[in-house]
Amino acid sequence: MKSWITKTMVGLLSASLVGPLLVAPAYAATTKKDTVIKRIKKTDKMTWGVKADTRLMGLMNVENGKIEGLDIDMAKAITKRIDPKAKPVFVQVTSGTRIPLLINGNIDAVIATMSITPERAKIVDFSNKYFKAGQSLLVVKSSKIKNIEDTNHKGVTVIGVAGSTSVENFAKLAPNAKVLALPDYATALTALKAGQGDALTTDNGILAGMAAEDHTLKVVGGTFTNEPYGIAFAKGNPKLVKATNKAIKDMKKDGSYEKIIKKWFGTVPGMNWKELAK
Repeated sequence: MKSWITKTMVGLLSASLVGPLLVAPAYAATTKKDTVIKRIKKTDKMTWGVKADTRLMGLMNVENGKIEGLDIDMAKAITKRIDPKAKPVFVQVTSGTRIPLLINGNIDAVIATMSITPERAKIVDFSNKYFKAGQSLLVVKSSKIKNIEDTNHKGVTVIGVAGSTSVENFAKLAPNAKVLALPDYATALTALKAGQGDALTTDNGILAGMAAEDHTLKVVGGTFTNEPYGIAFAKGNPKLVKATNKAIKDMKKDGSYEKIIKKWFGTVPGMNWKELAK
């Protein structure tokens, strides 16, 4: 595992986008216990790693230059509950850079459509789930496909992204369907709209963003995998993890969590926002 982290860090050092961050990190990485929450309370600032390319979860608004979405609203609310004086600061990350930047100390936490997995839990610590994520299906509104069972037939083509767990999961659950693996979500979405496949599959949150942008599409069938999103922290910060879990629990209890879910998913075709808010 150490060799994986080292290789990743070396790769990032050569990347012009994040290289300066790693050469001169905002905070020095440390192994001292509970350093991060102490720093947050001392500086009145909590730095979050967020995505800026995922509609509804974290997307850059080109009109105002701000990143917006459920992840952002959750980060703001959690920061306030951890330290009422603290302000959230957002650093753009990708799936590949979020863990190295967290471990290196450039950010305090990651809230970026990150599924809780045993493999990742060996490297970082996770909060309790904050979003009920799972794999789902996106189809055109005129489609007769209502769930994954409807795709498990010869002659049905389902589109996914090459190398993703979504493609592997689907192939196991619907072995009779043909899987068309394409290089990225933009290409996959274009293929679906062009009729090259009967459905597109990946996380429900990502599909909801596509449906929200194009109302000729809808999400169907609920979720057929359980891959909840969690907030990630560098290991050795149990007080911060505990404070975050308390914040999430309190938000669900006082209704503020439900308001955030409804704000971003309440009008997405095929999405049951009340189910997401449970």
